[in-house]
Amino acid sequence: MGGFFGITSNKDCLLDVFFGTDYHSHLGTQKGGLAAYDPEIGLQRKIHTITNAPFRTKFEHIFEEMSGTAAIGCISDTDPQPMLIRSHLGTYAICTIGLINNAEQLIDLYFGGSRGHFDAMTGGRVNTVELVAALIDQKDSFAEGIKYAQTVIDGTCSILILKSNGHLVAARDKVGRIPVIVCKGDDGYAVTFESFAAQKLGYEPARELGPSEIVELSYDDGIVQLGKPGKEMKMCAFLWSYYGYPTSTYEGINVEVMRYRNGEIMAEQDQAAGSAQELDYVSGVPDSGIPHAIGYANRSKVAFSRPYIKYTPTWSRSFTPQKQSDRAKVARMKQIPVHELIADKRLLFVDDSIVRGTQLKETVDFLYSNGAREVHMRSACPPIMYGCKYLNFTRSTGDMELITRRTILELEGTQGFEHIDEYSDGSTERGKALRQSICAKFGFASLEFQSLEGVVKAIGLPPEKLCTYCWNGKE
Repeated sequence: MGGFFGITSNKDCLLDVFFGTDYHSHLGTQKGGLAAYDPEIGLQRKIHTITNAPFRTKFEHIFEEMSGTAAIGCISDTDPQPMLIRSHLGTYAICTIGLINNAEQLIDLYFGGSRGHFDAMTGGRVNTVELVAALIDQKDSFAEGIKYAQTVIDGTCSILILKSNGHLVAARDKVGRIPVIVCKGDDGYAVTFESFAAQKLGYEPARELGPSEIVELSYDDGIVQLGKPGKEMKMCAFLWSYYGYPTSTYEGINVEVMRYRNGEIMAEQDQAAGSAQELDYVSGVPDSGIPHAIGYANRSKVAFSRPYIKYTPTWSRSFTPQKQSDRAKVARMKQIPVHELIADKRLLFVDDSIVRGTQLKETVDFLYSNGAREVHMRSACPPIMYGCKYLNFTRSTGDMELITRRTILELEGTQGFEHIDEYSDGSTERGKALRQSICAKFGFASLEFQSLEGVVKAIGLPPEKLCTYCWNGKE
C-alpha cells in the first residue's frame, strides 16, 4: 500500500522526515524516497529500492547529500517516488498513496487533450505519480488540479506535495479510505499517515483531514484550507484489523485498543456457541494476531501464551521474496517453538486474517509436528471474499487466489459465488460447509471468523463510514 510523511519547518528537518518516513516501513516493501527543499539549493530528491533492505539502511547517508527546511518521504509498494515535476504550477515534489484502476483511460484522456508525453517504464507503463501530476497540471492551481484528479480517478489517491517555496500541500483521498493527519510542533507542521510517527518527533495532532479535503501548510501561515471535506466516508476497516500500526489512531480510534475489543467479541461469540471451550492456551499468530488473541484470552479467562516465537532480527518480513515457495521457506525458518507450551496442548490461535492460507497451513503443520494435541483457528476479520480494488496492499490477491473462493468453487462450482453472503455466515449450512472444508484441508480442530457486525462494533464507527468491500463486496 505505502505511506508518506512530511514536514515544513523553520529549521533543517531532514532527520525528522527520515525517522518519520521510516516509521511507515510496515506499509510497503518496494521503493523508498525522500525529497527536500533548501532555500539555497532548491528541491532535491533520492529514491532507493527497499525490497531486500529496509528504508533506514538505504537512506542512512542521506544527510551527506541533502538538507532542507521542508521535506517529504514515502514508502511505496508501487512506483518510484517522490517525483520532481516542473510545470506551469512551478517545480514541486509529489508522492501519492492508493490505487488507480483507470490509469490507461486517464492516459488516453491526457493525450486526447495534449501533445505531451510521459516517461515510460518497462512495458510502456506510466508511473502513477507522474500521471497524477499530469492531471493536477491541467488546472490553474494545485487546489483545482487536485480536485480534478480526485474527480476523474477511479480508485484511491491521497497526495502530498512539496512546493518550491517550502510549503506542503496535502490531500486525503476522495472518500477517506486512508488517513492523512496534520500535526503541529514548535518549529512547524507535519503530515503523516501513521499518527504516532509525528508524535514521536514532538508533534501533536492538529486535525485529521476529512475525505477529499485539501490543505496547504507552512511555518508562517499555518494550516490553510484549499478544499473542504466531502460528506461521504468509506475508511478501510482492514487498517484496524491488520495493516495499521498498533500505536496509531485513526478517526479517534486506536488500533491496538480496537484489536483487544475485537478479540473480546470473538470470545463472547465462541462462548455463546459453546465452541472451543476446553483449551490450554490462547495464542496469536505473530505479530498482528497477538492483540486480538490477548483480547480473546482476557474475555475467555484462558491463559495467553506464545507457543512459538518469530525470529525477526534478519527476517522482518516473510512476504518479501517474490516466489511463494521462498516466502513459505522464510516463514518456516522464522518459527522457533517453545516445546513446553505446545506438546500435548489444546491451542487456540487468532490470526489477523486468512487470505490465501498458504503460510497458515505451514504454521499448523509446524505446531502438530511439535506435539500439539489440538489447534483451533480464529480469524480476526470476516472471510475475505473479494480482492481489494481500492488499495494496493502488499499481498493483494485476485478473487480466485483467496482460500474462501477456492473452497466455494470446490464445494459448489461457480454457482456457489451467487451465495457468498451465506458462505460468510457461519450459522448457515453453506457457512458451516466452508469452515468444515477449510478445517479438513488445514487440520484445524475448529475454525471461525469474526462476524462483520463484530468487527464493525470493535472499530466503533458507523458501518456506513467504513469500507468493507473485501468482506461483503459492497462499494
